[in-house]
Amino acid sequence: METLHGTGAVGDLRVGLVVSSYHDFITNPLRDAAVDALHEAGVVDAQIVVATVPGAFEIPQAARRLAVFGGVEAVIGLGCLIRGETPHFDFIAAAVAHGLTRAAMDSGVPMSFGVLTTNSAEEALARAGPGASNKGREAAEAVLSMIHLFRQWPPPAAGQTG
Repeated sequence: METLHGTGAVGDLRVGLVVSSYHDFITNPLRDAAVDALHEAGVVDAQIVVATVPGAFEIPQAARRLAVFGGVEAVIGLGCLIRGETPHFDFIAAAVAHGLTRAAMDSGVPMSFGVLTTNSAEEALARAGPGASNKGREAAEAVLSMIHLFRQWPPPAAGQTG
């Protein structure tokens, strides 16, 4: 039985981050932790592309564009949605999750979901704090694992997505 693992050397790659500027008191620490995790894995600043978008809804659009035209091997989506009094939260959360999944499937480029969906700013801050439980760090670690896993398969043929 062949067993594939998502580990290995980073080598020459480019990773894209798409970061929402809405709730930047949350998304900036998510971004910083993701970049720190990439650095710890051997990725240097020249290999990291950060695209800032207005809100979480725009993350999948920019992620797909970056995946297709940005020369990146993976994309990390980072944002924060805090539940309010209207159903707006539910619509945006579902759209972002589905949109990022679709962008990954359509492009064949692995993407990780580092978009917080919380009931309060306090919950969001707890997930964007320092340390290993920061969801930006977790999203970066997940995408690195996917890069290593994808590298174990041959690249898709021209015109084919993987």
